[in-house]
Amino acid sequence: MGLRKKRHEDAGAGPDGDGGGPGGDWAVELHGVRRQYGRGGSAVHALRGIDLALARGSFTAVMGPSGSGKSTFLQCAAGLDRPSAGTVRLGGTEITGMSENKLTALRRSRLGFVFQAFNLLPSLTVEQNVVLPMRLAGHRPDRRRAVEVLAQVGLQDKGRRRPGQLSGGQQQRVAIARALVTRPDVVFADEPTGALDTTTAAEILGLLRQAVDGLGSTVVMVTHDPAAAAWADRVLFLADGAIADRLERAPADRIAARMTALTATPACTGAAA
Repeated sequence: MGLRKKRHEDAGAGPDGDGGGPGGDWAVELHGVRRQYGRGGSAVHALRGIDLALARGSFTAVMGPSGSGKSTFLQCAAGLDRPSAGTVRLGGTEITGMSENKLTALRRSRLGFVFQAFNLLPSLTVEQNVVLPMRLAGHRPDRRRAVEVLAQVGLQDKGRRRPGQLSGGQQQRVAIARALVTRPDVVFADEPTGALDTTTAAEILGLLRQAVDGLGSTVVMVTHDPAAAAWADRVLFLADGAIADRLERAPADRIAARMTALTATPACTGAAA
C-alpha cells in the first residue's frame, strides 16, 4: 500500500494551520466542537470550539497541561464521547448525529485504538486478540490478515501465545496489530508508551511511524512525553480546551520548551483533561 502524498502539505492548509479547505483529503475533521459537562456556574468547559482537519496519512501528537482537554479531544474525535456542539467527521463520514449502534459499528470497522493499558484478553491467544475487531464487527476472522499484521510488528512467531507470556512491549505490539488489522481510517493512541521503558517506547513509536510512512495510516496520539511527540509530523498543544499552538516536525527539546511555557501560563478555570 503506497504512502499517501498529501499529508504534510494539507495538514497545515487551514486558517489556523489545521486544514479544513474544501475538497481536502481529510481523515479527521472537527468543526466548532465544544464539550461541556454540567450547567450553570459549576459547568466544566472541556473543549471550547475546536476547528481542525487532519490529512490522511499523517501522524499528529496532541499535548497539553493537565486539564487542557486533550483526553476529551481524543474521545470526541474518536466517537467515544459526543460533543455538546459542533460536528465531527471521520474519513468523510459525519458521526455527530449517528445512532449509538451505527457509531459502534463504525468504530469497530474503521477505527483502531491503542491505549496505555494494552487491553488484551488474557484468555485468548495473540492471534485471537488481533482478529477480535473483526469478530466484534460480525465478520469472519481473516487469519491471513492477522499473520500479516503480526509480521509487520515483529511478532510473526507469537500468534499462538497468550498475552501473559509476552513482555509489556510485545503486548503493546499486539495492541498495534489489533488496531491495524481492519485497515482503519484512523488509529487513535492514548499515551501508548506511558507504561513502557524508554527503549521499548521508541520501538513502539517507530511502529506507529512506520504505519504512517509505509502503510499510509493516519495516527492521532495523545501524549505527555515530548520525546514521543517528536515522532509525529506535527504537535498540537491544547490549553483551556482550545488549540493554543502547533509545531511542525519539531525536536523533543523544542516541544518540551513549549510545554513548559504552556504549563507556566495560568489557565482559565473550568477546563478538563
